[in-house]
Amino acid sequence: QVQLVESGGGLVQAGSSRRLSCVASGGTFSNYHMGWFRQALGKEREFVGRISRRSGNIEYAPSVEGRFTISRDNARFTVFLQMNNLKPEDTASYYCAAAVNWISREYNYWGQGTQVTVSS
Repeated sequence: QVQLVESGGGLVQAGSSRRLSCVASGGTFSNYHMGWFRQALGKEREFVGRISRRSGNIEYAPSVEGRFTISRDNARFTVFLQMNNLKPEDTASYYCAAAVNWISREYNYWGQGTQVTVSS
C-alpha cells in the first residue's frame, strides 16, 4: 500500500510561483508513474500533468502547459509540481496520484490533497 502526502499549498497572489511536493511511502516509488490533478470547488477533478517512472515522458494539460513543471526525485520518493505565473483560475485542491500503468491512465493511489488559493 502506497501512501502519498502532498504539501506546499497556501494562499498566493496572481503572477507568483509555488512548488508543491508529494512524498510517497509504503512502496517502491520508482515503480510508479505519478500524476497531478486538481479540483476546484464545485467542479470535477481535472488532470494537470503526469510523469513517467524515469521521467522520460511528461505530459501537461493545455491549461497549465508552459506555466507548470512536473519533476521527480526517485531517491527522495518525491514528485514536484512547480507552478509559475499562477492565475486565480488555478485555485483548487491539488492531488498527486500513483499509477502502475502508463497507457491506461488509471491511478492506483491518491493523496489527500493540498489547497492552493490564488488571489487576484
